[in-house]
Amino acid sequence: MTDNAIEVTGLVKQFGTKTVVNGVSLTIPTGQVWGFLGPNGSGKTTTIRMMCGLLTPSAGSGQCLGFDILHQAKLIKQQTGYMTQKFSFWEDLTIAENLRFVARMYHLGNVKDVVSDTLHRAGLTRRQHQLAGALSGGWKQRLALAAVTMHQPKLLLLDEPTAGVDPQARREFWHHIQQLAQTGVTVLVSTHYMDEAQRCDNIVYLANGKLISQGPVTEVIKKANLICYRLTGVHIRQYSELLERSAGVLSVAFYGDALFVTGHSKDQLEALLANEAYRQLKIEPVSPALEDVFIALTHRAGEDPRSEQ
Repeated sequence: MTDNAIEVTGLVKQFGTKTVVNGVSLTIPTGQVWGFLGPNGSGKTTTIRMMCGLLTPSAGSGQCLGFDILHQAKLIKQQTGYMTQKFSFWEDLTIAENLRFVARMYHLGNVKDVVSDTLHRAGLTRRQHQLAGALSGGWKQRLALAAVTMHQPKLLLLDEPTAGVDPQARREFWHHIQQLAQTGVTVLVSTHYMDEAQRCDNIVYLANGKLISQGPVTEVIKKANLICYRLTGVHIRQYSELLERSAGVLSVAFYGDALFVTGHSKDQLEALLANEAYRQLKIEPVSPALEDVFIALTHRAGEDPRSEQ
């Protein structure tokens, strides 16, 4: 086992004649939380599965948890917990029954004590006799996370884990994830939520099956070279359409009581906003948000050539 949980080079995945992932190389240190971002169909989940031995690459090589991803996938799976976006446990079983079943699947000894401890750690003891199908999204998520970490995996894969979950449940979920990382568990998260991405040590942005950018959030934002201005004033919404049609404007977003205008050229945006049409507005430069970067990188990646394959 090295200081890096995952080291992969040139990963490619083809399904028939279609190349879904093309040449992804990554090194992920042990005990870090990495977020994978990108448009739908960009190759996030396929990349994660290849890195962890759950899907055999068409080309490329690497190691995960010290094991070869091509020849020792079974050993990797034994030390991996995988939580899918869709609730994948048994809705006609109670919480405790689900956990007992999973414990036996993992061949864990002393099932009664393991399940009891898991229920306690996950805050599920009082609900253990409830049917899983009767749980809300947040409690289902808590059950799923408890189940996939029962065997104390070294690697945790989370595929859009908080879709449809309320803000309080999401916050509690991420608190648990950070606690797991502090114990040395490496966590890979596929997400569309920018606030979740900002909770990660590093993010990876994929588009059209290719790795476009990676690094800490602040570094990814800086590398995007975006210019952003905040506009406030009376009836500020009415300026959106005019700005969106203007040359040099990459995106316009309304938050609270302000418009945020983003582009690549400071001179071009300043010339635009100096126009008489915006004289009544307060205009100030601000740092671009990760969502602005997401949109810019997607725009830069262009049309997906894989759709023509």
